[in-house]
Amino acid sequence: MFTSCSRKMGSNENKVITEPNIPYEVQVLKHQEKLNADYADKSVSILTEEERKKFIEMAGHPFFPIDKKFSIMADFEAYENPERIGFKTSTTRIAEYKVYGKADFTLEGKSFSLLLYQSVKTYPGYEDYLFLPFTDLTSGAESYGGGRYIDVRIPEDKTKIVIDFNLSYHPYCAYTSGYSCPIPPPENYIDHRIEAGIKHLELK
Repeated sequence: MFTSCSRKMGSNENKVITEPNIPYEVQVLKHQEKLNADYADKSVSILTEEERKKFIEMAGHPFFPIDKKFSIMADFEAYENPERIGFKTSTTRIAEYKVYGKADFTLEGKSFSLLLYQSVKTYPGYEDYLFLPFTDLTSGAESYGGGRYIDVRIPEDKTKIVIDFNLSYHPYCAYTSGYSCPIPPPENYIDHRIEAGIKHLELK
């Protein structure tokens, strides 16, 4: 029996940077500290006791250096009639999502497009967020081969959207067994090194 790779630990650990009076780097560090604290906390961690102790011994997640160029204001197209799709996962489970829209952006002289999804199942506190799974040229090396995720707030202005790769995180499947995690689709492969956000930590 597998558990869906949904938000379980802590609360709002992956939400976007929204405090204008606090330096950006400080907010990202707080996000990283919260992520590490949740994995280390026995009361909320998805890790087994052995994995959790190893996680603490390894001083938590490694991260790429914080780089604000990876916090991107992208052009956004929200689809009028989002298509409902079955998302492949790391198990035989099919996760249901809507293809909410598309983001277009330029990074270091290259142009990219990514699809953003909205889960059919609603998670408390994330009603106004979209799901962005992706892989890139660090996948399988510095970051988990199964890709990374970002939670992206639905913008009021439906023509622009913030994608902050510094806040990327790994699916639970990167750490432990027993979870069924959405697999980033081929459309969300980035032919570039996204040297931002979380790095892989081998606990298995």
